[in-house]
Amino acid sequence: MPAAASRVREVLGWLEAAGTKKTRDSYARYGIDAPKAFGVSLVDIQKIAKRVGRDHDLALALWETGWYDARLLTAFIDDPAKVTAAQMDRWARDFDNWGVCDTLCFKLFDKTPHAWKKVDQWAPKKPEFVRRASFALIASLGVHDKKAPDELFLRRLPLIENAASDDRNFVKKGVSWALRVVGRRSVVLHEASLALALRLAESPEASARWIGRDAARELTGAVVKRQLAKRAAKRR
Repeated sequence: MPAAASRVREVLGWLEAAGTKKTRDSYARYGIDAPKAFGVSLVDIQKIAKRVGRDHDLALALWETGWYDARLLTAFIDDPAKVTAAQMDRWARDFDNWGVCDTLCFKLFDKTPHAWKKVDQWAPKKPEFVRRASFALIASLGVHDKKAPDELFLRRLPLIENAASDDRNFVKKGVSWALRVVGRRSVVLHEASLALALRLAESPEASARWIGRDAARELTGAVVKRQLAKRAAKRR
């Protein structure tokens, strides 16, 4: 049953009350274009989400309001089991900044049964934030899906390589994020990801070089090496 309009108004009222000009003014500094926003911090959005609870119909209705803060809230109140592939496509087409894109991928989409399929479908798309969503999903799955076999990530390295030539800022950063997270998961994935990073670092294309150097710098660092050594020791 569709969410009641009164419930939508109530939640928007909570968001408006929690919003501040200081938070709204900070968006430009972080590269977030959100003209329709109350200015609610992510901490307060999560507090409101706890008050609301899981509510799929309400999430759908709040998304349609177009408010930046309401769309962030949907990542915490929607039910991953009820999120459809069509809904994911529809919402991804609405992405207009990295804040909404990454929050939805990291807090909701990666928990749905459609996540890997959307990684593959969105990677070649032209819209900047739909394409970024593919790589934000790889990164999110890399962090959260502890049981996923290496093979699932190895099969996505060509997607990363193919998108590395896209010089749009938010795609480029999303691709780097995905490569760095994959490379931290296991020794096997580290070897494959670092090889790709070093290859990209020698590319004639500026965006690919930036991604390769960014990823290689992290994947050759002492912190990552210690993490991998600990994981290898646990498996013995």
